[in-house]
Amino acid sequence: MTSQKQYDSSYKAGRDNIRIFRMELHNPVFFITALLTIGFIAGTLLFPADAKVILEQARNWSIGNFDWLVMISGNFFVLFCLLLIVLPWGKVRLGGASARPEFSTLSWFSMLFAAGMGIGLMFWCVAEPVAYYTDWSGTPLNVQPHSPEAAAAAMGAALYHWGLHPWAIFGVVALSLAFFSFNKGLPLLTRSIFYPLLGEQCWRWPGHIVDVVAVFATIFGLATSLGLGAKQATGGLHTVFGVANDLATQLLLIAIITAIAIISVVRGLDRGVKVLSNFNIVVALLLLLFVAGAGPTLASIAGIGENLWNYAKHFIPLSDWIGRDDETWYKNWTVFYWAWWISWSPFVGMFIARISKGRTVREFVIAVLLAPTLVSSIWMSVFGGIALDQVQLGTGALAGGISDPSLALFHMLENLPFTIIASLVAVVLVLTFFITSADSGSLVLDIITAGGRLDSPRYQRAIWAILLGFIAAALLIGGGSDALSALQAGTITMAVPFTLVLLLACLCLVLGLLSE
Repeated sequence: MTSQKQYDSSYKAGRDNIRIFRMELHNPVFFITALLTIGFIAGTLLFPADAKVILEQARNWSIGNFDWLVMISGNFFVLFCLLLIVLPWGKVRLGGASARPEFSTLSWFSMLFAAGMGIGLMFWCVAEPVAYYTDWSGTPLNVQPHSPEAAAAAMGAALYHWGLHPWAIFGVVALSLAFFSFNKGLPLLTRSIFYPLLGEQCWRWPGHIVDVVAVFATIFGLATSLGLGAKQATGGLHTVFGVANDLATQLLLIAIITAIAIISVVRGLDRGVKVLSNFNIVVALLLLLFVAGAGPTLASIAGIGENLWNYAKHFIPLSDWIGRDDETWYKNWTVFYWAWWISWSPFVGMFIARISKGRTVREFVIAVLLAPTLVSSIWMSVFGGIALDQVQLGTGALAGGISDPSLALFHMLENLPFTIIASLVAVVLVLTFFITSADSGSLVLDIITAGGRLDSPRYQRAIWAILLGFIAAALLIGGGSDALSALQAGTITMAVPFTLVLLLACLCLVLGLLSE
């Protein structure tokens, strides 16, 4: 039975809001985050060279001083989620014993996966294994490039970065938000997680700071994905239609996608995000089946089991951070990935929490942790495995490795039948994942900056869709020819403080579950 009195707070969602033109704006969270975001955009666009230097310095300082914290935390979150599956707390139902799911299992899974990492998987599914195998930017565990060991380590490391760790990070935030909102009656806000520690201070400045940090972590995590999506989509359009693959095209694409995202987010969760997410899953499945069938089909199927074994075999060595021979590699790749997922966690976590009422803790964790890991493993095994075959056989553009990761997927598709159709489908998939990330991200940012109100005017969400588009554009401009590095720098810098927030969230979730 839920011990409600322990969390008997008088605070109601939106209590501190200011209403301007019928909009629900939390004071001071909305105004702090909006002003700082606009200031960052203006500063980056006006002084791109200085912005690049500052971003790189912030990235180097964060990695140089806190790589150990990020690595330890990533491992801890996996262990924490696995424990939740087997402990008696797994029987607790989000929303109470009588609560029932709002969405079907298929729609629920489609939305959490599309919001979670679809756009990133499209970008890295070919580029990452090939990069590791060919020593494009170091090799995992310092294996000899272009060797059988390098192929095994490349696939093991790729699955490691897209497997249990990211979904454990998302799961911690999502489960904490869902539990304290649906079971304890608190607003769907990051600050609500800390009620067991802060009490009523959650609704004052300690809580304001938590929400502001959550907003900025979300903004930079999303901007990184939107920037990568823009680079890959323009690369695909160049391959299919000969469109110029330059910064101007990327910025135009961001503007178009932002406009579409605004339409989707205004339509709402049921008529916008859910419809696009279901569409994404269907198109992604068709592309996966085509690539598996057009390539070495039996090898692709057999490779799934082999790569899962490589994932398990390399799990412990890749999770270590002490005395590594591949220090440069793991700081450039693993630390960046964990920072990226941590930055995404308030956005993905709140979005998953919003759609997960009625699930048990055990059902929730299994679905959020294990099912997407399996799907990511299958996706990486098929696309990455075929790409490695092309490299090893000296086939096509990938024979010499990768020069631009945004083009790697299309270089792989060039060696399969129906190249133009497959590439066009891939571009469509990148764009729709781009849209679902932008509109679901805007929805979450609006909830936080509207003081937890779920019924704020729909056009209010458009403000964050516009700002996200501008942030992605600003980072691309500020990074210049090294835009990928600039995108990574912003993500890593914001992830470090939010790592501490997540660790405390685990403690608060345990305290909350103990009251059940």
